[in-house]
Amino acid sequence: MNKWYIENGDQGDVVISTRVRLARNLEEYPFPCRLTVKGKEKVCEEIKNAVLSDDHWGFGFTWMKDFTRSQAVSLAERHLVSPEFVSDRAGRGLLLTDDEAISIMLCEEDHIRLQVMMAGLALKEAYSVADKVDNIIGSKLNYAYDDRIGYLTQCPTNLGTAMRASVMLHLPALTRCGQIGKLAATVSKLGLVIRGAYGEGSSPRGDIYQLSNQITLGISEETALDNLQSITLQLVAQERAAAEKLLENPAEEDKIFRAKGILQNARVLSGDEFMELASLLRMGISNKTLDFDITKLNELSVKVQPATINALEGKELSPQERDIIRAEWVRKAFE
Repeated sequence: MNKWYIENGDQGDVVISTRVRLARNLEEYPFPCRLTVKGKEKVCEEIKNAVLSDDHWGFGFTWMKDFTRSQAVSLAERHLVSPEFVSDRAGRGLLLTDDEAISIMLCEEDHIRLQVMMAGLALKEAYSVADKVDNIIGSKLNYAYDDRIGYLTQCPTNLGTAMRASVMLHLPALTRCGQIGKLAATVSKLGLVIRGAYGEGSSPRGDIYQLSNQITLGISEETALDNLQSITLQLVAQERAAAEKLLENPAEEDKIFRAKGILQNARVLSGDEFMELASLLRMGISNKTLDFDITKLNELSVKVQPATINALEGKELSPQERDIIRAEWVRKAFE
């Protein structure tokens, strides 16, 4: 079964992926930060049984402690779990579908962190799936909910809908034009935030940014999604216009072809260099300057991350060994 991240979805030249995440807690238990490891395991078992007893999506369950460190970090590299979820694996479990489109982190910051990932711009579709899974779990377990406030979460910033929706955007032209700072200030006034691909505190490697809603209290899920959809489409239009203007300069077009040449022929390729060159390649594909299957690039962008290479090779490799393997895999993609 193909993984969701190999696909090329709607507005896929700019919008790499969509994620909708719901946070939920069980009424009968304290928040995870107040639970012992055994208490967390009890919560995990209860949620796991509820999900697997009425499973329409093909979930598999794994205790986080059963993953090797490389396998666990690889999950974060693929955006299936948060980096924080990997940092302390004791008492935590993961429910994950075969296509990796739906993941449920158990006992992260909240008892349940349900997320749906889809290629391209698919906010309503992703929310629809998340809502169906959420309703099934909610019909079997008692959620912590207040009629006035909404869903109760460990962090007050998630109170209300407890929904965080986000899109992953490739914005190389706007980055090169120095517009990201201005955009960040603008979207913040509209209840959104733009930051690095791995969320708060992360840097935008490969010109990839995450745009997400900030407000969960006093606003419906539908309104939050409509707002994010509208702003995303505006950014897509701005990026396309900026890229078209940027590539009128032969020197910028030359960078794209040089990037392709290096990727096709390099024998040693660091992660940072790959992300930089892949950004240029993606811009060239999006603007039809280059002819290359973007789904291959989507798969490579996940496959060649450090921990994922270790996990696929089944051993801990040195940075130099990974750089050689990364270059080999990239060359093969061009064959």
